[in-house]
Amino acid sequence: MKNFITTYRRNLRAILIGAIMGFLYYRLVGCQSGHCMISSNPFISTGYGALLGYLFVSSNCARGNCKV
Repeated sequence: MKNFITTYRRNLRAILIGAIMGFLYYRLVGCQSGHCMISSNPFISTGYGALLGYLFVSSNCARGNCKV
């Protein structure tokens, strides 16, 4: 388990930060009517935040291999 954490530390940190940002989006922006797809449910907004955090870090541009 320790080897897994040290290997994927960067990805796990990005997922955690993204999840926190997604939850903050739910709490601060939110949705008053309840019809908003992402911001009406804290679990969905936290999941989307975690996914976006992972995708941001795991992209090739984050590693410096951007080819435009």
